Amino acid sequence: MRSLWLDTHPVRSSADVLTPGARYDTVVAGAGLTGLTTAVLLARAGHQVAVVEARSVGAVATGNTTAKVSLLQGTNLSNIRSHHSDEVLQAYVEANREGQAWLLRHLEDNGISYQRRTSLIYANGKQGISSLEKELDAAQAAGLNAVWTETTELPHPVAGAVALADQAQFHPTELLDALLVELRERGGTVFEGVRVTGAQTDDDSDFPVRVQTTSGDLLADQLVLATGAPVLDRGGYFAKLKGHRSYAMAFRVPQDQDIPMGMYLSVDSPSRSTRTADINGEQLLLVGGNGHVVGRTSDHQGAVDDLRTWTTAHFPGAELTHSWSAQDYRPADYVPFFGKLPRGGGHIYLATGYNKWGMTNGVAAALAISSEILGGHMPWAQVLTERSATVSGVLTGVKDNLTIGARMAGDWASAELHSLPDEAPEEGQGVVGRVHGKPVGVSTVDGTTRKVSAICPHMGGVLNWNDAECSWDCPLHASRFAADGTLLEGPAVSNLETAE
Repeated sequence: MRSLWLDTHPVRSSADVLTPGARYDTVVAGAGLTGLTTAVLLARAGHQVAVVEARSVGAVATGNTTAKVSLLQGTNLSNIRSHHSDEVLQAYVEANREGQAWLLRHLEDNGISYQRRTSLIYANGKQGISSLEKELDAAQAAGLNAVWTETTELPHPVAGAVALADQAQFHPTELLDALLVELRERGGTVFEGVRVTGAQTDDDSDFPVRVQTTSGDLLADQLVLATGAPVLDRGGYFAKLKGHRSYAMAFRVPQDQDIPMGMYLSVDSPSRSTRTADINGEQLLLVGGNGHVVGRTSDHQGAVDDLRTWTTAHFPGAELTHSWSAQDYRPADYVPFFGKLPRGGGHIYLATGYNKWGMTNGVAAALAISSEILGGHMPWAQVLTERSATVSGVLTGVKDNLTIGARMAGDWASAELHSLPDEAPEEGQGVVGRVHGKPVGVSTVDGTTRKVSAICPHMGGVLNWNDAECSWDCPLHASRFAADGTLLEGPAVSNLETAE
């Protein structure tokens, strides 16, 4: 599965080679939108910056997003309002507004095209009307000019919709490429295929952060974790987040059919997201949805097939061109985390929990972190970072973690009860069973059968097989691994052990 963005505009690769012991003002872990924007902002201020990327630029969230730049975000605003005061809600919207403005200005400055679009959320049936009304109230309370409508371009009836004009969409890897070019022009470096595995702080040192990587240590004044889920467990953010995976597809629609030009998102389940994409002068239809908690569905491929079936039913003759998936993290109180990492000595920063709205939140986090490092102040950032824990947020977090505990116990019991089958799985399939008392996963991909430990190295969760992406996924904290055990994403920092 490769996204439309990475296929039509691959980000140029880096030839920089890490020198162990090298010193920088700031090391940024993660070369997605947040990481590269933070790096560029600091480089503009004269910082020597190194970006450390475990895979390749844009390989995870940014290269697989739907790239909607919208302040109307499903039911996100009403969820925030149900957990926090209107002051926090307004600060969140202001952060996203500033992130949106910076991003679009950067696109214009670099000659990268984007399209202004109306963003709409809608309900298919009467049950979703209440969610729409709450979102409209929250949006208007936060100062957005959102309006109610029952008229859409969708090829099926809706019970109602909320619209916000003058939002935007773009090609995300074109932006990453421009950020990478500017970072290099300003003396920054990018190390691809290098993973941050830990960090030590020492205020008595000239460079108070020792960043541990798979290619040797780096020394820095600051470390910024822009890795989706923080790869350092200080602060326990893995327990405050829930990893969600969703699917997206691009279609070529027959010319005699109209494509909805707005950016649409349903509030019903299963979710449906649509937008257009202008690729080499051709308008493609992007369809996304069917999200679920990572590792907690029994039929990943079924979710993909259902999305395709829905599309061809509403757009007869639609031809699939690309299919991919993405992962993001929902905070228990629905507001992203960014700023200084607890127990980081004041030198380690993090950004996480965008809840599928990373195009605006990611830039906002970069603006806030870079400003704090450089001695600036943003009122909205202070409100968001100093927000108090709420009863509803705590209860949501407790519920999430109780589910995780029950899941862990059940999965271990299941793995211990079942021996690993003697026969190799069929192509594209994987199974977990007991070998010498421990869970082991065996899979067959591209004709090769492999055995790996089915225990996540992060916190011991028993992995599940993802038949849509041929990966081992952790249902606890959303780490993912390739069939051969190579770490793909999540809070884990090491590969799976082989179990041949």
